[in-house]
Amino acid sequence: MTLLEASKMKGTLWARRRFVVAALVIAALLLSACLVPVNPGEAVVITRFGNPVRVVTTPGLALKLPAPVENTVVVDLRLRTTSSGLHDVGTRDGLRVLVQAYIAWQVPGDPEHIRQFLRAVRNQPVLAAEQIRSFTGSALEVVASRFALSDLVNTVPGSVKLTDFENTLHGRINGQAGKVYGIAVRQVGLERLTMPAQALNATIERMKAERDTVAAERASEGERAASQIQSDANRDSRLLIAQANVEAAEIEASSRAEAAGIYRKAYSADPQLYTMLRSLDSLEGVIGPNTRLVLRTDAAPFRVLVDGPGSNRK
Repeated sequence: MTLLEASKMKGTLWARRRFVVAALVIAALLLSACLVPVNPGEAVVITRFGNPVRVVTTPGLALKLPAPVENTVVVDLRLRTTSSGLHDVGTRDGLRVLVQAYIAWQVPGDPEHIRQFLRAVRNQPVLAAEQIRSFTGSALEVVASRFALSDLVNTVPGSVKLTDFENTLHGRINGQAGKVYGIAVRQVGLERLTMPAQALNATIERMKAERDTVAAERASEGERAASQIQSDANRDSRLLIAQANVEAAEIEASSRAEAAGIYRKAYSADPQLYTMLRSLDSLEGVIGPNTRLVLRTDAAPFRVLVDGPGSNRK
């Protein structure tokens, strides 16, 4: 083989290698243009000339035609939260309250809702959150009109119906958001509940008046009970005193009868001694330590001092 032929063969080999490398590069570029990565928590919408033709929600790699024939739109399926801000709403009993709610929402992972979300807000979560806040404001006004203030604020735990309020609000917002924007509202809750200053003062005054009324009723009941107890005690004491007086009179009458019997026996045994002793008893009852008497000595009961115990003088 001549040198010229060897040179031609070598050039041919290099040309083939360059062609293979170029083909591999082109194939790699085509493959990269046709492969679409799908991450967890995301959905990829494949559009053909701007029209959605396929939705991929399974994480991994998906195939598509190279651009500009087919393009991709990534839709975030993760859970998001937004706040409604304070809204002045009226309750069933005509009072005004300030309510703020939070909303947890996301785009469901099915192709129908994803396409609806794209058509409604053009894959703009900020715009979707604004629309949800608008829905929440009107829903709060409607739902609050079904509940009294005592259903939302009460000192009795069993009378509070916040869970019913939140469930009703959730159902109303979820229905509107799903129908219009393809959004699923996962949870709705109250994060703030207060009252305007004027309404709050009026409520406090009303609660104070109610408490004063209850206190007055309790005080009146206590006074009636105390009066009844005092009346019963006075009645019982009068009954006890009367019973004690009767018993004392019976005892006194019995003792007098017994004393009379004793006196009678003593008089029967010795009339003169009895007369003297009774006279001395009378003197003891009349004369004290500082008593001075000027009496006739022949008058009873002093006659015994002159005549002595054996005298029969009349």
